Amino acid sequence: MGVDNEVFQKNYVKKNNMKRFSLKYPIQYVLEKQRLVCLLIGIGMSVVIFSLVSVSSSPLKSEFKIDIQDTNTFVSNPIPRRIAYELVDEADHNINAGGKVPLGLKSKSLRILVTGGAGFVGSHLVDRLIAQGDSVIVVDNFFTGRKENLLHHFKNPRFELIRHDVVEPILLEVDQIYHLACPASPVSYKYNPVKTIKTNVMGTLNMLGLAKRIGARFLLTSTSEVYGDPLQHPQAETYWGNVNPIGVRSCYDEGKRTAETLTMDYHRGLNIEVRIARIFNTYGPRMCIDDGRVVSNFVAQALRKEPMTVYGDGKQTRSFQFVSDLVEGLMRLMEGDHVGPFNLGNPGEFTMLELAKVVQETIDPNAKIEFRSNTEDDPHKRKPDITKAKQLLGWEPTVSLRQGLPMMVDDFRQRIFGDEKRDSGSLLTI
Repeated sequence: MGVDNEVFQKNYVKKNNMKRFSLKYPIQYVLEKQRLVCLLIGIGMSVVIFSLVSVSSSPLKSEFKIDIQDTNTFVSNPIPRRIAYELVDEADHNINAGGKVPLGLKSKSLRILVTGGAGFVGSHLVDRLIAQGDSVIVVDNFFTGRKENLLHHFKNPRFELIRHDVVEPILLEVDQIYHLACPASPVSYKYNPVKTIKTNVMGTLNMLGLAKRIGARFLLTSTSEVYGDPLQHPQAETYWGNVNPIGVRSCYDEGKRTAETLTMDYHRGLNIEVRIARIFNTYGPRMCIDDGRVVSNFVAQALRKEPMTVYGDGKQTRSFQFVSDLVEGLMRLMEGDHVGPFNLGNPGEFTMLELAKVVQETIDPNAKIEFRSNTEDDPHKRKPDITKAKQLLGWEPTVSLRQGLPMMVDDFRQRIFGDEKRDSGSLLTI
């Protein structure tokens, strides 16, 4: 009997081991004694608990993912301004719904629009804005502007150039608008007077409309021509001028006067932040060589060994400021708290004959002077009163005519005779 029991136990153990290693046994084990129900309940409880933990921790995870994404995006490819503009503000979690960026917060660079930025003054303004770390969009139709004035910025990621006429609307997102677009020399604005006044009126309306939509600060570059042939000398900003509304120069003179009116109406009626600068005669590198303005005429004629043409008796006066002084004044006006208008010019007064003699001293002592009949509506005297700019902007010109003229002569000589090329971005060093 003992032997039979021992054999029976060995066979029983062997069968049980075979069951455990077969697929049928675990399935049968689960189905027995409601073990399957307990298993399903355990799985369900695990799913519920995991879901609750995931929901409670999801904000932290999403914030963590956003931080990583933002960090990688800024390193590899900056977020476009349209997207960055709409991100939730970390301080108060409110979406920025529009409006201007406070100018006092200069920790971040601004995006600035310069209309007419390929022109003489505009290109020098672009140089200064880029140098201080801002991003610049230039809009120009190249009627008088030149791409060559901006070539040294073409590879800069903070610079954009758009061929566009401001007479047509344009949609952009910027913080500030410097509105310089308009032919500024008699030869240019007399060539197409209707186009000139459309640029002054429709172009200014379009830029003011853009400033209104996006909450940008707007600066209008007006002109000393709003004073016409002045009966007051020197001319202060309170003087209303003596302009011929039907003369050959009125497309420019009256166009700028209308532009000032529009600017002030947008300021008073729609609370747009505006600035108005009245620019007096300006000279320097990158001026158009044959634009009919007296300084460029004299310099080009003297370099070409031609007689310098003086219109009238040569006793009419002008005041000449170097372009770097003007750019400094425009930027101070834009960043300041005063609307204007402000006269921006050099109060140093020269007759046309005195200017011709300075050009002779600088270029050729043997240069000849030739007198011709005076042009229509040519002002007899022009001298700015810059008291307001001194007091409120802390601005006054620092470059004299004898200091600035040689730099302009070097630029004209290189462009007329094709001398050894130089970096146009360094022409303003003084």
